[in-house]
Amino acid sequence: MSENNSVNGNATSTEITSPFLKTLVQQIRANDSYGFYRSWSDELMLKPFIVTKQKKREISVEGEVDPVTISRINAFFRAVAASIEKETGLISNVVIELGHEGFGWALVFSGRLLLTVKTLRDAHRYGFDSLEKLAEEGEKFVQKGVDLAKRFPEVGKL
Repeated sequence: MSENNSVNGNATSTEITSPFLKTLVQQIRANDSYGFYRSWSDELMLKPFIVTKQKKREISVEGEVDPVTISRINAFFRAVAASIEKETGLISNVVIELGHEGFGWALVFSGRLLLTVKTLRDAHRYGFDSLEKLAEEGEKFVQKGVDLAKRFPEVGKL
């Protein structure tokens, strides 16, 4: 029996192969304390991260950043930290400082070593053009963090 859980009514069969996307899905499921996403497919869980340019133009940047958008930003950078941790063994953590107007920073660090930094602008419109872009951006952050962690392992252990 196949469960239909896609937004447009058709069952999805796309297999998520990117290690980063798999980690991102794990991070989302880990924070699902009520089991809301239990029956959702991985593709459906990642769908909110896909925001086309047309959709971005429609999103207002006035007012507070939506809590759902903030949770997507958190999940993305927690997945970056978890991926770096898997590859290096260094415990990694995330700090996100986001002002009410949608500007701020996302930092991934280990010990005293700053592994990745992302300046956030117009956080109201946070998203990626496609799953491929999402995976590419995430893996780019992970690779930069892993390179720094391997270059300065003693700082990451402080």
